[in-house]
Amino acid sequence: MAEPTMDATPTSETAMIDLDQLPQRAEKNISVRVKRAAERALRQGHPWVFEDSIVKQSHLGNGGDLAVIYDRADNNFLAVGLYDPLSPIRIKVLQTLQPMRVNQGFFADKLRVAQAKRQPLISAETTGFRLVYGESDGFPALIIDRYGNTLVLKLYTTAWIPHLRALILALQETVIFDNLVLRLSRALQSDRLNVAKLFGLRDGQLLVGDDPSGQVEFVENGLLFQADVIKGHKTGFFFDQRDNRSKTRDLAKGRRVLDVFSYTGGFSVYALAGGARSVTALDSSEPALETLKRNVETNGFDMDQVDVIAADAFEGLRGLIAAKRKFNLVIVDPPAFANSRASMRNAVLAYRRLVEMALRLLAKDGILVMASCSSRIKADMFYQLVTRSAAVAGFELETLERSSHALDHPIAFAEAEYLKAIFAKVSS
Repeated sequence: MAEPTMDATPTSETAMIDLDQLPQRAEKNISVRVKRAAERALRQGHPWVFEDSIVKQSHLGNGGDLAVIYDRADNNFLAVGLYDPLSPIRIKVLQTLQPMRVNQGFFADKLRVAQAKRQPLISAETTGFRLVYGESDGFPALIIDRYGNTLVLKLYTTAWIPHLRALILALQETVIFDNLVLRLSRALQSDRLNVAKLFGLRDGQLLVGDDPSGQVEFVENGLLFQADVIKGHKTGFFFDQRDNRSKTRDLAKGRRVLDVFSYTGGFSVYALAGGARSVTALDSSEPALETLKRNVETNGFDMDQVDVIAADAFEGLRGLIAAKRKFNLVIVDPPAFANSRASMRNAVLAYRRLVEMALRLLAKDGILVMASCSSRIKADMFYQLVTRSAAVAGFELETLERSSHALDHPIAFAEAEYLKAIFAKVSS
């Protein structure tokens, strides 16, 4: 079992660190008692303990210390998790009901289970997928995406930092890879948390390996893609839409396709692979659209078939409507509009506008693919929102299919569910 490589030549963006210098968790665990409702939730497998659910704890702790929760009745072990004093989710649960030592072996066992779940995906036809989906795979506030021989580890809490060395060693014990890139959530990149200054960790940092370029290639359902794992959105690509992209390929033959929020062209490339007559890709990110062009050409398709529009989605759609363009397949895959309860109203309005504009661009017998990755917009609410928005705009939709999460994004508890999509056409 190899140790993490720490002596590669550093760059300003990918400078390596000495993992031995990271803070260690306290040897003394925090003993915790929680409210009865929280106990019930833990027994049912819920992985979060909120600050206001804690009724007693032995002492204050630092981020990453282990908090052990005991039941109120018999003082028996109930759960253990990462203590996070900076979050209202005060304890991020790692293990329930059966006590276990949290160390490299613990993480390695969980990684083996996660890999086994994804075995149906792992082949020469697909080398890119989500290896660890946070709480649903027993790694709260953490994801790991695989891009061929490169892994991308994204942290959403500082509570993982004292466990980073053990986690990397567990990865090297269980997973074959060449490079490991660290990505940090926006919160961890903020000046308030000051992660770079306190711990030497930076977004886009190379933790293992010797290829700091960031551009990686991977295969998905037989199609070749490039992703920027250092600077790209999230970890560089959106694996969660794999199944919906495949469905779109099956529908695309002979159609004029509009791909809204196209990013690096996942849906666009699949549409071309399915025999689309033409593709119009609309996105506000010019770097993403440059990658889209490379993805199109790498797969042997002609850019003459692709019209690339660098613009805000709403402005771009208005321009297409004004030009009286029509498409046989319109795909709308927006970002998460509803990131908080306060943003719900604006999110609903945004979805309504997108549905109305998309349908105005849809040719007779055309198909609308509308997706949402806003976890606060539940599936039933989203489907009703799409159909009612269409009705208000004067269109009646016939639902062809509804879809949810792919295999590598398992839903282990309610809050893990965020993705939903509807395939529909306008009724005659």
